[in-house]
Amino acid sequence: MSVRLTADRDTGVAVVTLDRPERLNAIDLDMARRLAEVWRALRFDDTVRAVVLTGAGRRAFCTGIDRDAVVPQPSSPYMLDDPLLTVGPKANDLWKPVVAAVEGMACGGAFYLLGECEFLVAGADAVFFDPHTTYGMVSAYESVLMSGRMPYGEAARMMLMGTAERVSARRAHDTGLVSELTDAGGALDAALTCATVIAGHPPTAVQGTVRALWAAKEATRAAAYAQAPHLVTLGNLAPDRQTDLFTTRRPNDFRVR
Repeated sequence: MSVRLTADRDTGVAVVTLDRPERLNAIDLDMARRLAEVWRALRFDDTVRAVVLTGAGRRAFCTGIDRDAVVPQPSSPYMLDDPLLTVGPKANDLWKPVVAAVEGMACGGAFYLLGECEFLVAGADAVFFDPHTTYGMVSAYESVLMSGRMPYGEAARMMLMGTAERVSARRAHDTGLVSELTDAGGALDAALTCATVIAGHPPTAVQGTVRALWAAKEATRAAAYAQAPHLVTLGNLAPDRQTDLFTTRRPNDFRVR
């Protein structure tokens, strides 16, 4: 199964694991559907009071949408189907706190998930980047979410540099994207420690606080999301040009900042 759900009834903490390590936990259509199902199911499980989201293996938390995924699109430029819009907890009306534990790469569509977590814990080898602009694609929803988690200049630099630069875990921590930095491989344990503390508090108070925190930025996000599909439609290069870029760009031509 592409998503694993485990729960500790004693602590009240559930762990949601993206489980496609052979594909760097890229999100295919099955995983997208499964994530939505898991988040919605957790709304009804009162024994779960906090959640940790992580990826299987050490190479990647998630590398966005699987490039082999086929997403049929309507011919109208006013209707854009994006399967990642429903992969996050907030998109599925889950107001229990979610802590992300990041090891390895987190890029592109991974930000749909990270942008809807309360905070991030990262291992020292984690790196963050967004490949969209390199391949002639608009980073819209990802940019909206990350601009709400980082200083504008840092978010803009990460999105505009594309594959030329990766933001290190240390830099992500210094700029506020990551709230806690651990040794490599230690992110999950640290996230579980935080989630266990939170799960020990009265759940209605915790969930109300989560809702209040999200409300503080929800109006801005909603307005930006309304423009996002049109920016994607207008700004993405023709498919043949994207193919040229994929085949000519050297995938390892980057620096870590």
